[in-house]
Amino acid sequence: MVDHEGFEVTTYRIDGKYEDGRHPNEVTFTPCLEEDLKRRDFTINAMAYNDRNGLIDLFDGIEDMEKKKIRCVGNAKERFSEDALRMLRAVRFSAQLGYEIEEATSLAICELADNLKKISAERIQVELTKLVTSPHPDYLRKAYETKMTAVFFPEFDRAMETDQNHPHHCYSVGEHILHGMTYVSDDKILRLSMLFHDLGKPDTLVVGEDGITHFHGHAKVSAELSKTVMRRLKFDNDTMNKVYNLVLYHDYFIGRQVDKHGVRKAMNKIGEDAMEPLFEVIRADILAQSDYLREEKLNNLESWRENFLQVKEEGQCVSLRTLAVKGSDLIEFGMKPGKEMGEVLNSLLTHVLEYPEDNEKEILLKMVKERFLK
Repeated sequence: MVDHEGFEVTTYRIDGKYEDGRHPNEVTFTPCLEEDLKRRDFTINAMAYNDRNGLIDLFDGIEDMEKKKIRCVGNAKERFSEDALRMLRAVRFSAQLGYEIEEATSLAICELADNLKKISAERIQVELTKLVTSPHPDYLRKAYETKMTAVFFPEFDRAMETDQNHPHHCYSVGEHILHGMTYVSDDKILRLSMLFHDLGKPDTLVVGEDGITHFHGHAKVSAELSKTVMRRLKFDNDTMNKVYNLVLYHDYFIGRQVDKHGVRKAMNKIGEDAMEPLFEVIRADILAQSDYLREEKLNNLESWRENFLQVKEEGQCVSLRTLAVKGSDLIEFGMKPGKEMGEVLNSLLTHVLEYPEDNEKEILLKMVKERFLK
């Protein structure tokens, strides 16, 4: 650590054969810098510097940077055969830097994509997360085009190959997903939510007699698929649960009444902390659709958000946590803890969600006496 910045230090080394497509079977130390640089993945990562010789660039990394190009050091097939994860890293670097992948490098990925099966889910997850939180999350398209997603994310391939013939859409399901990711901030939860939000559409596809496609119930199916994929890729439970919730409710506001009562019910159902992220997800979803009724959709969303902000500012009750009556108050009334008490508290909450002015202890206890303790 130097001034709170971390630096990695290692001796020059030569890797032996990569018999498992992941690790060298032996490592040999060498005094030769060129031998060390030859084992690097891409030219832009194969440069070295010291204050005596300046920049050492044996494989034209600077030129590739100027051309904004991702190119393997030496033979691309050899580099990818040494460590298959390098193929996904190529797309990730491309997305982070806005670079193109050089043709020979891209062709080698297509040929060897199946080798990703040798790579652990944890390593793939790290690269996928870096890719989708990059300045160009839509470059995931390149992972599809080079057949990599077919190995670790086949659900996305199905989305890319599912068309949407509907006035509200102008892209296939997959292209809509890719565009949607570009309309949210680079927060991991938001980007992953957009990645998964319509993943269930291929499973819910129905084509009407008029040729119009419909995807009834796709939000629930997409939410379940998000958990399936994230479990497979070893995401943590907190990320998984937050993404699941946003995917599940990304269509919640369609056709629902826009008023404070509706907002309070939504906050209770979805969670107060999830509302702002959900608004961002829904806005991105709208922007990635066709321009049909776009202004009306955005105006409706803004009305929901304005009501949400007012309810939040006024501190209105939206959960048992802020209900004026607690279980301890009911126990004092002689009620025993258990299912019945829970039903009473939920009944009071349902009332308060509709009549927030009644969230007063005296008013609610009077209701309990009149309705539940006769």
